[in-house]
Amino acid sequence: MVKGLKSPSSPVTVSFSVGESAANTYTQEQINLSLNVLDQEVFVVTGVNLDILPPDAVPAITTRVRAQLSTTSRAAMGSLSSSNVIAIARDDCVMAPGATTGTPYSAMFGESPAIGMDYLAIIATNDFFVACEGNANIGAKAVTGKLYGYRAVADAATFAALTQSELLSA
Repeated sequence: MVKGLKSPSSPVTVSFSVGESAANTYTQEQINLSLNVLDQEVFVVTGVNLDILPPDAVPAITTRVRAQLSTTSRAAMGSLSSSNVIAIARDDCVMAPGATTGTPYSAMFGESPAIGMDYLAIIATNDFFVACEGNANIGAKAVTGKLYGYRAVADAATFAALTQSELLSA
């Protein structure tokens, strides 16, 4: 257990789905965790699954679909080097000129804690954000997924530090 936290809950799974508002358009949605901030409740993230629709196969063009889960709102797709991004997923389809099939490349990072770590991240505010964005696709793409973790109560100093850190990372 993380120092400064008490876990009053059993494991929690939060499901979500976000679709692009139009093809190749960055689209983000806010997912509410219904935390009790008056009691200094936080969400300890123990895992993330992001499942994105595959990119379209377009001859002679590389297409891509990316998704992210972040603790704060973002205006554009980020990477794991951004302190507020918890997990990312990316699928690419590389098509050679005249080819009828493409070469797919997939990557997902941040889905589970590193060896020896108890958790992936701590969300101190009342919500998290999921975004999806395609590139050079014919149709709109989407991401579905699950956020795994548990609710915990932080002491006053820990809650203040976590909240300030999260809000400053925006």
